[in-house]
Amino acid sequence: MIKLFLSGLSLLFVFQSFCQSSAEKEIDEFITSWHDAAAANNQDKYFSMIDEKGIYIGTDSTEIWSRDEFYDWSTPHFNNNKGWSFTANSRNIYFEESSSIAWFDELLDYGKGTLRGSGVLIKRGNDWKIIHYVLSLPVPNEKYKEVMKVINSKSEISEREE
Repeated sequence: MIKLFLSGLSLLFVFQSFCQSSAEKEIDEFITSWHDAAAANNQDKYFSMIDEKGIYIGTDSTEIWSRDEFYDWSTPHFNNNKGWSFTANSRNIYFEESSSIAWFDELLDYGKGTLRGSGVLIKRGNDWKIIHYVLSLPVPNEKYKEVMKVINSKSEISEREE
């Protein structure tokens, strides 16, 4: 009886591991496809992958957009074939217990250096949708103070210009 129980438990772990890796692969391909849509200037596909309640947070402190606001901001870029190209160097994917919510972090190459992306996905029916995405600049700890000086001096200049 114990052998049967342990065998069943082993099969459960194998099945769970298989499902997790399958879902991980699905999400990895989904996020890659989302980035590829931007690089291909496919605005419709790109925004169809963001949930209607989706939020996109850009690198500037003023960039907190709803999906529709981000769409409006990005339209001139897509119309001029100036979508952005991000390629993941690494990506970690995590799941909530029911597997209907996942979150990830990634390091992205964009041709001029490295960016960090992190996001939350939600399963809507059979489809994953991005509900929250943050694009940021990873700053090495030894450069942090120097970067903060630049940011603070820019803020002071902006305040004086207003």
